[in-house]
Amino acid sequence: MFRSLSVALALVLSPTVLSPTPSPAPPVNATGPVEDLVLPVEDIIGEVESLDGTESETKLGKQVTVALTSDVLFAVDKWVLTAEARKRLQEVARKIDAEGAGGVVKVEGHTDDQGTDAYNVTLSQRRAQAVQQAMRGLLTGGDADLQAKGYGESRPKVPNIVDGKPVAANRAKNRRVELVFTVKQ
Repeated sequence: MFRSLSVALALVLSPTVLSPTPSPAPPVNATGPVEDLVLPVEDIIGEVESLDGTESETKLGKQVTVALTSDVLFAVDKWVLTAEARKRLQEVARKIDAEGAGGVVKVEGHTDDQGTDAYNVTLSQRRAQAVQQAMRGLLTGGDADLQAKGYGESRPKVPNIVDGKPVAANRAKNRRVELVFTVKQ
């Protein structure tokens, strides 16, 4: 045992191991291609969600998206705003008045995957228009151009179905109305 240990130690401490052979110098007229490294850069999107999951805010550059779940805004399969919805929309209107740069404020309606595509597009459009109408009376800035559009189930926030099974919490997050606006500098 001591003999093999001393041989190993001698190899490790030998001068050839301590001073490696220098690599050969390149030829004087050597040239080679130089390639640029191009790597994708992905935006980091921060999202803040309320404790009850009914509201979230996402910022991407100067664009802010406030999402309110339809469950807090409307009764099932309806597009008439609830009393709770009006309170929540007042808070969003104050935020847009305080932080918004004016211009276009998009009101985008979304649904989950239940029902036909045609039904979901119509429902989401009517809900977006209901929020648009309410926001017209709540925004005090006056220079916001509110544009409503319904997307149905075409833009889910999270998958409605995971591992072949529907997820109720995900469907609830997908049933939403988003207000998208640009913030001041």
